[in-house]
Parts: sequence; C-alpha cells; structure tokens
Amino acid sequence: MKRYQTILVEKEESVVKVTINRPRVLNALNNDVLVELESFFQHQQSNQSIRCVLLTGAGEKAFVAGADIRELAAMNQAAGSAHAKRSQRLMQTIQDSPFAVIAAINGFALGGGCELAMACDIRLAATSARLGQPEINLGLIPGFGGTQRLARLVGRGKAMRLILTGAMVSATEALRIGLVDEIHPPEELLPAAMSLAKEIASKSRTAVRFAKTAIHRGLDATLANGCRIEAECFGLACATADKAEGIAAFLEKRPPRFQ
Repeated sequence: MKRYQTILVEKEESVVKVTINRPRVLNALNNDVLVELESFFQHQQSNQSIRCVLLTGAGEKAFVAGADIRELAAMNQAAGSAHAKRSQRLMQTIQDSPFAVIAAINGFALGGGCELAMACDIRLAATSARLGQPEINLGLIPGFGGTQRLARLVGRGKAMRLILTGAMVSATEALRIGLVDEIHPPEELLPAAMSLAKEIASKSRTAVRFAKTAIHRGLDATLANGCRIEAECFGLACATADKAEGIAAFLEKRPPRFQ
C-alpha cells in the first residue's frame, strides 16, 4: 500500500489503520495532511479488500488538535472559502466511503480534529480525550462541516453553546451528549476500536455500504423520503451475492463467507 509522509497506513486483514503522524504539533491538520488523507480515501474507494478503516492520531496527547494556525493566518476571504470547501469535500468523501470508518480519539480532538472525527461513522474516545470547536477564540467559525455535523449529532442548542463559547468537553460529557459513542481507558482504546473494526469487517461490504447510504441520505430527508431511500437500498441489497450467501449460511447454520 502507498507510503505517505504525514500519515501511517497499516493493513491487518481487511482493516486498515490510518494514523495522522505529526505528534510534535499534536497532529495538526496542515495542507499536507489534508492532501494525503484525500489521496488515501479517494484511491481506496474501489479497494474491495478493505472492509473497515480505523482513524487515529500518533502519540498519547492528540487525535488532531486542530488546523495549522500559521496556514490560517495567511488566508484572505477567497483562500479561506476555497480551503473550507476543499476540506468539506474530504470530510464528505470520508462519510461516503463504501467501508465503515471508525475514529479512535486518543486525545485532543479540537477544531478540524473534531470535524474529522464527526465525519467518521462511529467515534470511540479515550477517557482522557477532550473535544471541541474553539474556532470562535480565533475570530473564526468551524469550516470543515462542523456547524452542520455537530448540530445533527448533539442538537441545535448544544451545538450553539459549544461553537459560540469555544468550550472543550470531556470524553464523559461528549458521550452524554452523543458526540462520541463509547469511551475507554487510554490503554484499551485502540484494542476496543480494532475489535469493533474487525467485527464490522466480518459483515457484507455491500450491506455496510447500503446501510451507510440509507442512514446518511435519510437523515437529510423527511421520514417518508428516508424510508423510500431505505427501500431502494434494501432492494439493491436483495440482488447481491452477499444476500444469497447470508441467507444460505443462516439456513445451513454456518458462518457466512461474504465476497
């Protein structure tokens, strides 16, 4: 698999662990990291050997502590808008990936780091993690989709409070409000995330893709339209070899061998 300068990519069976590897600057999202993440996710869309991606940060302090402040300082209106749109496309690519993406939040997930975690399908956090959108303290707002995904995850009022104050929340509070899905002691975070990744990887890749499509597209629609999207995805799943194998395995009382 391709080697990168700012991210580490390790494959274990059908699970790929992607580690943002800039621990000296708390894994800040500079342009190089964004380019390499975009390259990885775009080039692996059709890789049928990948069933799940585990995304984390190097070191013990940070998942991603935010964007690169020096790069932000040089941006005018046009550059800022272009940067936000490009980064939003990356987050959408991660969300739309045909495989599941799990964030293992091993420390600070602030600003762009919190937005990166929110673009993933499932978020596990260390008990020592801290999350937030502190852009307001720089005279800015979230620009990588944070105003939209945070409100969808925790509700309008909580999102307003977090974004307008720039406050950080603990992993325990993030779990309570729905910003993360599980918390674990730091030493147990990656084993728990890898165990979950392997469990999902054992399922049908096509069924995972259809389930993600139904959930993500449905949340942006009315309930009635969301159910129509679900019916379409269910019908498509019915026509797959994995559906035939899953049903046969159930009737024959054996584990399925999804292709």
